[in-house]
Amino acid sequence: MANYTEQEVEAIKDRILQGLETVIDPELGIDVVNLGLIYEIRFEDDGATEIDMTLTTMGCPLADLLTDQIHDAMKEIPEVTKTEVKLVWQPAWTVDKMSRYARIALGIR
Repeated sequence: MANYTEQEVEAIKDRILQGLETVIDPELGIDVVNLGLIYEIRFEDDGATEIDMTLTTMGCPLADLLTDQIHDAMKEIPEVTKTEVKLVWQPAWTVDKMSRYARIALGIR
């Protein structure tokens, strides 16, 4: 089990976030990070990673697809040994959580 410094953990979390930016919502064509669907990333010294994610709507049919894509993206990050995606519904997702880039791409002011 590695003992990462705080700086190393932050750098790993940055790479996790970059990996998550490759996970594209097929309906909207924008990644889950810019859509504001990623709420929290927890990375443990043993490489176990938990990602709190929401969806634009409850019962979104893409939940399994997006979760599978997240697992695939995390395989590209050597420090991540195990990935758990937790779907959360609080706080509820709103358009305000989207990045400026996502709002422009979707034509939302």
